Order: sequence, then C-alpha cells, then structure tokens
Amino acid sequence: MWARLARLGQGARGRSRSWRLYLTALGPGLIAATAGNDVGGIATYASVGAKYGYDLIWMMVVTAFALVAVQEQCARLGAVTGKGLSDLIREQFGPRWSVVAMTGFLIANGGVTVTEFVGIAAAADLFGVPRFLAVPAMAALVWWLIVYGDYRRVERLFLAFALVSLAYPISAVLGNPDWGEVLQHAVVPTVRMDAGYILLFVATVGTTISPYMQMYQQDAVVEKGVTAEDLRYARADVLAGCVFSILVAICIIVATAATIFASSPGGMGVEIATAEDAARALAPIAGPYASYLFGVGIFGASMLAAGVLPLATAASVCEAFGFERGVELTFSEAPIFYGLLTVLIAAGAMIALVPGIPVIRLLIVVQAVNGIILPVLLVFITRMAGNRQLMGRHANGAVHGALAWVVTVVIGSLAILMLVTSLFGPWLGIG
Repeated sequence: MWARLARLGQGARGRSRSWRLYLTALGPGLIAATAGNDVGGIATYASVGAKYGYDLIWMMVVTAFALVAVQEQCARLGAVTGKGLSDLIREQFGPRWSVVAMTGFLIANGGVTVTEFVGIAAAADLFGVPRFLAVPAMAALVWWLIVYGDYRRVERLFLAFALVSLAYPISAVLGNPDWGEVLQHAVVPTVRMDAGYILLFVATVGTTISPYMQMYQQDAVVEKGVTAEDLRYARADVLAGCVFSILVAICIIVATAATIFASSPGGMGVEIATAEDAARALAPIAGPYASYLFGVGIFGASMLAAGVLPLATAASVCEAFGFERGVELTFSEAPIFYGLLTVLIAAGAMIALVPGIPVIRLLIVVQAVNGIILPVLLVFITRMAGNRQLMGRHANGAVHGALAWVVTVVIGSLAILMLVTSLFGPWLGIG
C-alpha cells in the first residue's frame, strides 16, 4: 500500500511539475502571436468587417493553421540551435543573403513602427490632444524608457492598456450577429476578384503572420533558455498564442460586420477612413464612450509596439552583422545599435505627423507590404527548419515540411497577385 501511495505521490508531483513547466514556457508564443493585434491589425480587421462583412472569416481560419506552422518552426529553431533568427540566417546562408533578409525585415518593421506612431496620433485626436504635441512627446518618452527607464515595469502598464482589445469579443456578442452566417462563412470560402478585396486579403495575412513575430518568437525562446527537451512546452505556448490571437481577430471582424457593415446602405459595406469609424464597432459595449475606449486601446497597443519594434529591429540587424547591441551597453560601445534605434523612432514620429495622412489606408498598406516581404523570410525559416544537419531529429517531417512550403508558396502567390492587380488591374478588368 505504501509503495502504491508513493507512486501516486510521484505521479502527482510529476503532473504538478509538468504544469509548472507549461506555465513557465508561456510567453514568447503568446506575445508574438498577439503582436498582430496592434493598431495596424485592429485597423485591418475592422476594415475587413466593415467593407466585406463576414466574407473573409474563412481566411482567418485557414491562416490560423499557417500561423501555428510558421511560429512553431521558429520556436523549434531557437530551442534546438540556441540562436536567434538573424544570427542563424547569416550562419547558414552567408552575408549576402543575410543582407537580403535584414533589408526586408528593416523595411517591414520600419513601416510598422511608423504605424504605431500614427496610432498614437489617432488616439490623441480622439482625446482632443494636438498630435503635434502628443507624438513628439511620446516618441521622446519611448526612447527614454528604452535607453534609461525600467522598461519591464512600464511594459506591464502598456500591456494592461492593450487588453482593451478584449472588448471586441464582448462587442461581437452584444452586436447580435447572425452566428449561423458567421459559421457558414468560416467554412465556405468567399472569393472576389477586385483590387480592394485582394489588398485586404494580403494585408490581413501580413498583419496576422508579421515578419516581426518570427524574429521575436525565436529570439525570445533563446533568451528564455528553452531547449530541445522543452519543445512540447514551447509548442503549447505557440498554440495558445495563435488560438488567442486568431479568436480576437475574428471577433474584431464580427464586431465591425455586425455594426458598421450591417448598417451600411444596401449592405454594400463601407471603407473605414478614421479611428472614429473603427471605434463605432465598440458602440454595443461602450455606447457614446466607444471612441474613448478605442483611443485607450490603440494608445496602449501603439506605445508598447513603438518601444518593442525599434528595439527588436535594431538588435536583430546588429546581431546579423556582428555589431555590438544591447541597452546595457553605452553609446560609445554600441553606436550602430543606438543610432538605428534612434533613427527608427524619430523617423516613425516624423512621418506620422505628415499633414493629411490617410491613417487607416496607411495602416492597411503597411500590412500589405508585410505580406509581400513575409514569403522571403519564410523561405529562410522553412529551409533551416527542414535541414537535418542543423536540426537533427527535430527537423521538419514530411507533413510539416510540405505544409510549411505550401504556406510559403501561397503567401508568395498572394503577394504577386496583389502587385499585379495594383499595377495592371484596370487592363485586366479587375476594379
């Protein structure tokens, strides 16, 4: 009897330890996957629902599988090799291809950094604060927090602000959508051959599977000390993050479809042009205070990303080319790192202040650019994840490898389709 009790006790302790390990591993995947729900993501998903109703929900379901496949590869690469993505690309493909990858990464993240300051400007407008005061002040604050401040403590505050995005699931329910229609569009694809639809299609993929997410995922796994023995916990983290991110994104589409699209003349849909337009989807939960609730949400999400993105970009680029990096170093010890960090923040703030800038349109176009750059990065990731000399028994199997290449080819084809329709749409009869 005592032996049986001892075995039961060991089993309970083992299960307890297993759950602790799962909880400890949570973080990189959860943060990386939900990063797409920043101001650019919210604007893109809201535009999808307002313009096309539930038509693109099926694509979010398909994208969920692609997101898990991509992020899992990055987590596995980091856990097995113990190296960040940019460092690994330079090691495996050489300096020239590293330049190609980092150039694409710099363009993608530079564009997203601009959108975060555009989000800060939009939030300032919602609260009646002049953007020419708010944006430079917040840019200076972000720079100071990264270089001199206690960033981890402030990050928790910004994450609390960003949690306002959870109002969308509540608003989706209170908006009283036709759930039967939602389910139908989740399983039955609706495809339209018009330039606006294709642009939003690619933009949605670009913001859901953003190049920033792959870099952050792998670097965070390495930083956290996750090893090959911890892969099942890292995979659970990836899955939890991806599911949460996709569900919030779908709820944003449902909320805007049930409110803005449903009230559009003739059910033809409308294009969202301002932050106030996007805030209308929160009316079921916040009523006349919807714009303020939306303003708090995009301010918190934008401030968080405006700090994390330049920092991650500067660190990854410096890592790829062997420059000193890290906020623990002085300016004289890491001049390239601090210089790039400062340029990204300053340029993002200045571009966001351009008079008459079409906020929502800019956010969507930047996400579409991400969708164009993404397949280039996915080629590197998929090749390395399938390299048995590098990954050993943890290399992609036949099924996972095939899925990863299908995702890469499909996203690349979508990017080409968007470019063709944008440049030659009128000649091809695509309006």
